[in-house]
Amino acid sequence: MDTEAVRDSLARTLVRYPTLSGRMERDPDGGIGVVCNDAGVLFDEVHSELRMPDYGICRSAKPDLQRYLHRVNPFAVVGHDTPLLTVKITHMRGGGSVLGVTFNHGVTDLSGFMDFLQNWSREHLGLPYQALPEARNTLDGLGLFAGREARQHSGQYVAVNRREKFRFLWRVNAGARRVRHLTVRFPGDEVRAIKAHAAAPLAGTGQWVSTGDALAAHVWKTMGEMRARPDDSVERLGMVVDIRSALRDVLPDGFGGNAVTNTTATLKAGELASASLADVASAVRIAIDDVTERHLCKEIGFLVAQRRAGRSRWVLSRMALDAFEDTVSVNNVGRFPMYRIDLGGGRPFWFEYPPIPIPWNVFITPMPDDDEGRDVHLSIPQDKAQVFGTPSWNARLHTHAPERPAAGLPRA
Repeated sequence: MDTEAVRDSLARTLVRYPTLSGRMERDPDGGIGVVCNDAGVLFDEVHSELRMPDYGICRSAKPDLQRYLHRVNPFAVVGHDTPLLTVKITHMRGGGSVLGVTFNHGVTDLSGFMDFLQNWSREHLGLPYQALPEARNTLDGLGLFAGREARQHSGQYVAVNRREKFRFLWRVNAGARRVRHLTVRFPGDEVRAIKAHAAAPLAGTGQWVSTGDALAAHVWKTMGEMRARPDDSVERLGMVVDIRSALRDVLPDGFGGNAVTNTTATLKAGELASASLADVASAVRIAIDDVTERHLCKEIGFLVAQRRAGRSRWVLSRMALDAFEDTVSVNNVGRFPMYRIDLGGGRPFWFEYPPIPIPWNVFITPMPDDDEGRDVHLSIPQDKAQVFGTPSWNARLHTHAPERPAAGLPRA
């Protein structure tokens, strides 16, 4: 990569993204704001003595991320002169470069940030684009439509006390070493087969499921079998959901701030095991369809009320709190343009993200060279990971895969 050219295109792009080059400050009401003071971002270039590793489905880059990324202390951001965006280019010996980018999640979600990267790529290549609108006050305004009860209680979020938050963070940190990170590849024809298997029984019923619904349902069923909990125990599938679609009549197109929530599908363990893929995918779709404008107004009303009461820092997601008990969490970003970013050195051959220390977490990304294929990244307890790669479990994961020649793509 041409470092100077990349630096110049980043500077030109940031002119249209004032929040990314600002600094975070605590507001009088206890919330957090970004001062758009053009304080700048951190940009660095490093020449490594190592050759480019063969990262991919069989070789994760997670163990090496600390050398490719700038480390940011999350407890020294608000009220400090800490950049909200950092960029580090590492040139490997013998050729190839690694682009390591970090951003503060308080500024935008992954969808907004990937749009920023795509626009940076367009700026670099001299292509036209429009910066994403912020319109954050629009979201706050939706909370005005929430009733008093909604402002005091939320099904998705809860205000905890200091001890409860510390206990949760301690549990996350203490358990991180007992979580293994694995990746399973589902090529495009296999993803289509999973969708067809889930959708076929629904023909003529007026119901429908998306490809993402079907893949999430398949992974949930497989994880349920691996967890092997008693039939009468509750199994939850917590899903990160983009709210831009539900608020399409309110938010501007391409809203660039945080616009995600979560929703949960719930089945008994016995039901999850015995139900058809179509029924489980339908349960997933019903949960996602529950994220309506009316539902979001109540949720936003609760969050705004907590901020005004000075309790923002004590609000946690119920999905996160339940992660150690009965919840499998899914974040599907399979349509994001990770492999379409080009800053003059060609498109990336591998995308990696920091390890998630919470067990039973599923992160779905696109495949590098298959727009319809998906790489499913799993964070699972170490004792379960030991049996995950056995032939029987590999066959269970790929039960809907079309027949392939023996020398075909690796499946896990």
